[in-house]
Amino acid sequence: MNDTSPEIAELMRDKMLARSGAERVLMGSRMFDVAREMALASFPPGLSEIEIKARLCERFYGDEVDVRAFVEYLKRRVEAP
Repeated sequence: MNDTSPEIAELMRDKMLARSGAERVLMGSRMFDVAREMALASFPPGLSEIEIKARLCERFYGDEVDVRAFVEYLKRRVEAP
C-alpha cells in the first residue's frame, strides 16, 4: 500500500539524495537499531543468546535465510575450542 502522493514521494527522494552517502548509511543503521530493539522487546524473557539470535534472524530475514543452519552454525561456534 502506498498512500503517498507522487509529489511528496519525489520531494522525499530528492531530500534523501541530497544527503551524503555517510549520512544515509547512518540513518539506515539507526533505523535497524530501533527495529532490533523493538523486536527484542517483543521476545519472552529468559531466552538464551542463541535463541535470541535465531528469533532475530527469522524476524528480519524470514525465508531468505535458513534459520536452522544459522542456529547450527552458532552452536558450533560456542562448542569450538
